[in-house]
This record gives sequence, C-alpha cells and structure tokens, in this order.
Amino acid sequence: MTTRLEAGGPLDRFFDLTARRTTVAREVRGGITTFVAMAYIILLNPIILGGAEDVTHAHLSIPQLTTMTALSAAIATLIMGLVGNAPLALASGLGINAVVAFQAAPHMTWPQAMGLVVLEGAVIVILAVTGFRERIMNAIPLALKHAIAAGIGAFIALIGMVDSGFVGKGEGTPLTLGTGGHLAGWPVVVFVIGLLLMIVLYVRRVPGAILLSIAVATVLAVIINSNATIAGKAWGTVVPKLPSKLVSTPDFGLFGKVDLFGGFGRAGVLTALVVLFTLVLSGFFDAMGTILGLTEEAGLLDEEGRVPRLGRVLAVDGLAGMVGGLTSSSAGTVFVESAAGIGEGARTGLANVVTGLLFAATLFLTPIAAVVPAQAAAPALVIVGALMMTQVAKIGWSDLDIAIPAFVTIVMMPFTYSITNGVGAGVIAYTLIRTARGRWAGWLLWVISVVFVAYFGINVIERIFGIS
Repeated sequence: MTTRLEAGGPLDRFFDLTARRTTVAREVRGGITTFVAMAYIILLNPIILGGAEDVTHAHLSIPQLTTMTALSAAIATLIMGLVGNAPLALASGLGINAVVAFQAAPHMTWPQAMGLVVLEGAVIVILAVTGFRERIMNAIPLALKHAIAAGIGAFIALIGMVDSGFVGKGEGTPLTLGTGGHLAGWPVVVFVIGLLLMIVLYVRRVPGAILLSIAVATVLAVIINSNATIAGKAWGTVVPKLPSKLVSTPDFGLFGKVDLFGGFGRAGVLTALVVLFTLVLSGFFDAMGTILGLTEEAGLLDEEGRVPRLGRVLAVDGLAGMVGGLTSSSAGTVFVESAAGIGEGARTGLANVVTGLLFAATLFLTPIAAVVPAQAAAPALVIVGALMMTQVAKIGWSDLDIAIPAFVTIVMMPFTYSITNGVGAGVIAYTLIRTARGRWAGWLLWVISVVFVAYFGINVIERIFGIS
C-alpha cells in the first residue's frame, strides 16, 4: 500500500517522488532533520534584531520577533516546497539580519528598515523573473563573493563575542578581552561553556548541535541566575528566568509594520539606496551559491548542470525576502543547513512541507525564546561565523587583483562594524586595481563603485549641496 502511494499516488505525482528515487518516509525524515538543524534561528534571530535599536532608540519585542521568525520561515519554506519542489528550507538569513540591525536601523525606524527589506525581496524577484540575476552575478568576481561571505562571518562572530561580554571596549585599545583585559562574571562563563559544547557537538556532527547547545547553555543560565547574585543588566536584553507558561498564543503584533519608502526620507536617498544595495547583494549571492551547492549535493542537476525549476526557486527566494520584511523578521533566504536533510535523503519539496509545518508549530512556543540570554545564543554566531570564514580557502591569494580587494572586504566588516563598508571598499579596490593594470572591470562594477564612493563621501556631498 505504501509502495502504491509513492509510485502513483497524489504525493508521487505532485512531488515527483519516483522520478527522484525517494520515498515519503525519506522525505519526512529529511524534513525533520533540516528543521532540527536550523531551528536555532528561531532563538538567534530575535536576539540579533532585538538587541539592536533604531534611530529613535526603539527595540523590537523578543516574543513578537520569535513569532514572526517562525511564521516567515514556515511560509517561505512551504512555498518553496510547493512551488519550487526543492528540499531547500528558508528562514531569516544570518548576515542579512545584521545589515538590517546594524546598518539600516541606526539611520531609520524599524518599519522603515523593514520597508527596505520588502523592497530587497521585490528587487530579487524582478531580477529572477527577468533573468538579470545571472548577469549581475557574473559582474562580481567569484573570489569577491567568497570574501563578502567570509567578511560577514568575521563580523557575525565579533557581534557574538561583544554581545556575550567575551570582548569589550578596552582602556587605551578599541577592544580587549572581557572587561579590562580579563574575563569576569557568570554570564561570560555561560558563553564560554556554551561555545565549547557547541564546538564539540558540531565537529562530532551531532544532529541539532547548535540548537542543543543553546538549550543547555540556557538551562545553565537559568540555574545560575536563580542561585547567584547577578544584576539583571549583566545579562543584557534578556534575563534568563523561567516563564510562567511554555505555550502561549502567538503575538502577531509586528506583522505588516512596514513603511516602504520612509527610509529614503529619514536616512537620505543615497544612504537608503546603499543599504538596499547591500541587502540585495548579501541575500543575492548567498542564496545563489547555496542553491547551486545543495541541489548538486542532492543530485538534482540535469545533464547540463542546470537546476530544475531554477526560475521558480530564485523567485521564491526573493519572495522570502518580502515575507521577512512584512513580518519584521528580516529577509528570508535558503539555509545551508538544508544539507542535513538532504543527507538524510530529502530530494523533493515534500521535505520542505514537513519542515515548514514544524516551523508553524513553534508559533505557540514563543515564551521559551524570552528565556534565552545573549550569552547562550551568541556561541552560534561564532560557529556560523567560522563556517562562513571557510570561504577564504576559495580565494586565489597569489593573484593581487583578487587578494587585495578580498582582504579589504573581509577586514573592513569587523574593523568598522559595517557590512556596507566592507562590500563598498572591496568593490572599489577591485575596480581600481583592474584599471591600474590596464584591465576593464566592466561598466556595472564602475557604476557600483561610483555609488559606494558617493556613500563614503556622503558628508562632503551634503556640505556641497547644503543638505542638513
């Protein structure tokens, strides 16, 4: 009976189970595995966005962010499964949420920042539908794309260390270890233990290593907070206390809180455009590389190396960005953790349906997220940052045309606490070096470079044109 269902039933016909040599059982197992591998984003995304403040010093609610993160992941993942028929789960992208939190929000309100996220998704959808996405992708050198990913990894890791108190402002130095050059306090202990546990579990390939480590560190934080004398502010935004209840009605208060074009008026057209460009660039190339890598790993490429339904897959990826903006959870993107489900046998969108339904179920578990302090979630930033830094191995360091721009891109992000600065400096350096050596960098890179030059010189431009 099971064989008949898979060989000729509605699930088989809709998801091409037989053609892709898979079964319902394998797809369900793969979908569950993918969820366990990436469920940490439900806890981590609210920590990143909730720990930042906008230009009015307003903070987003952690419980509301948790609801919206789960909701956007559920919607985007289900759509990818039903429309793209690919085992590619989506959720709020790490790196992209850092752009929103630390690049957009300081210059505009949260609704205005999320408006740019919606526009970012719309741009990617248009680029996918028109086929222009591949053209832009070819304009940026592959090595520079790897450098952007690596730089974001370094930036994310630094954010985790700073948020946890493992790194702080030094006396006479920009940064130092802990406070005054020494680690002190129980919150830092929680971070260190959580990080060490996460490293051990991850390298031993324990399923759900990141989520499990966050859970253990959170339990430890709750125990310490209830038995030690610790000022609440020592933990940061979230104090680890047991909630009065584990299940609650989802809080959809942030849904639709979007101001599409307000950011252009608040931050200025040039600043908003550069932030929008950075959002597009961050999500654009991240997703392309992930999609190609995962579909190849799943054996889904055709004889010519093309991805089945690529147009739909790319369009859904852009749609995930729009959904992320509408839910104030930051732009959604394809998660590389989908590889865990593919490793378990996932080959079709049916696995995504399972993963999406599991994300939907977590909508009722938002009180749990309000217990997780930054010190328990921050180790995931360090681990993910380390994984993103592996991209440096793909850069040809012996070629100065690439090595210098790549280096500038990578170091500028953590050194200036700005993803935008890193991308801009890298593109300008590459275009300049190519020109100095008598090589044409391409008109599109020249346009992008001019935009970034204007961005870096925004104060001068404002003075010239008398803009306050």
